Amino acid sequence: MKRIILTGGGTAGHVTPNIALIPRLKELQYDIYYIGSYNGMEKDLIVTHRIPYYGISSGKLRRYFSVKNFTDPFRVLKGFGEANALIRKLKPDVIFSKGGFVSVPVVFAGKRNHVPVIIHESDMTPGLANKISIPSADKVCCNFPETLKALPDKKAVLTGSPIRQELLSGEPQKARTFCGFQDKRPVILVVGGSLGAAAVNRAVRNILPEILKEFQVIHLCGRNKLDASLKDLEGYAQFEYIQDELKDLFALSDIVISRAGANAICELLALHKPNLLIPLSANASRGDQILNARSFEQQGFSMVLEEEALSDELLLSSIHKLYESRDTFSRAMKHSSQQNSIETIVSLIESAAQKK
Repeated sequence: MKRIILTGGGTAGHVTPNIALIPRLKELQYDIYYIGSYNGMEKDLIVTHRIPYYGISSGKLRRYFSVKNFTDPFRVLKGFGEANALIRKLKPDVIFSKGGFVSVPVVFAGKRNHVPVIIHESDMTPGLANKISIPSADKVCCNFPETLKALPDKKAVLTGSPIRQELLSGEPQKARTFCGFQDKRPVILVVGGSLGAAAVNRAVRNILPEILKEFQVIHLCGRNKLDASLKDLEGYAQFEYIQDELKDLFALSDIVISRAGANAICELLALHKPNLLIPLSANASRGDQILNARSFEQQGFSMVLEEEALSDELLLSSIHKLYESRDTFSRAMKHSSQQNSIETIVSLIESAAQKK
């Protein structure tokens, strides 16, 4: 039996693409193991899939000053030692890394033990962890045509992002019942990311009196972001976080308002959902969501409204414009070449495993 180690963690975006690959890898009879941090969020996400999970020490590599910059390198070195021991014990044929700082020691240990390593970079420009790991990788998968220019020619492959296939099998009526919606008005799904988005939440709630005249709204607002005063508002359903029912909510929605995390927008692409992207401000990030959003806008997949320009009036007019043009956006997404990412990535894994 072929063996593979999956790694990645720190945010859901560094884990869910790995989860999307698991069913296909099982079909191909891979023996699958996962290496993440001791108690990172990736552990809870992976153990539910009955994949053996191994935790290692992990430290963050920062571009800014912090006292932890003096201690975290020792955590990374410890993680490398632990990853090296695990790779010698498990003897994988290939390693697939989705990124995050916990993946760096795993990639280095794979290279040291002559195990082929495939990396996936979700964002337009590689994050620091992947920048450090790329020299040790055999192949680097990416989501955006523009990213190919930032990667070594012989390693770069445009694959798109692996999408959980269950998202494609949602049932609208289940979502309608789940949300308690009584009529057939079109539905807007608002996705603020796994941690929610305060600016998006506030703007959406500000325009509810107007928007509920024509639409119904499903609002995934993030942990501890529910508004108790809106609990019984007709046509409005709010949830902190949704997992099993997400496929049904997508199936019911006519348009989507979302942050511009790479995995989130690739799910919208796979589902052909017309969308308005409100990327995380460059003041609160390295600006990758803005670049992601602009790429999708240029390809005709999305409308974009930057957070700094966000106002009640502009959000309301953008929603109406998106809904009126929804068929144009859906057609553009249906013609995208990035629709078969799981098979493309698995073929790279198979090729690497055979070489090993």
